[in-house]
Amino acid sequence: MAHGENRMIARHWRGLLKRERADAYIEHLQSETLPQLVQLAGFLDAKVLRRDVPQGVEFLVVTIWASLDAIRAFAGADVESAVVPPKARDMMIEYDRKARHYDVVD
Repeated sequence: MAHGENRMIARHWRGLLKRERADAYIEHLQSETLPQLVQLAGFLDAKVLRRDVPQGVEFLVVTIWASLDAIRAFAGADVESAVVPPKARDMMIEYDRKARHYDVVD
């Protein structure tokens, strides 16, 4: 398959949470974020990865999309802009301001 043809795109975003807010963040993702994502055309899947680090709890959110246009409908004109609602930002120690996108090879 040539680059750009019928490719899926993985969007990666990382956040570091206060340890005591990690479970609340998972609840936020499950009750608010993911139900909104499944309503968007071109959204295919999401995985949430978690690990304890000395500073708190780090999450890597990987979403899979059918196209950059689908991501644009979610993130806006700047597809790399992170989408972090105020409720989630309040739980964070730090977070990526930009998401990274990767072509899904397999």
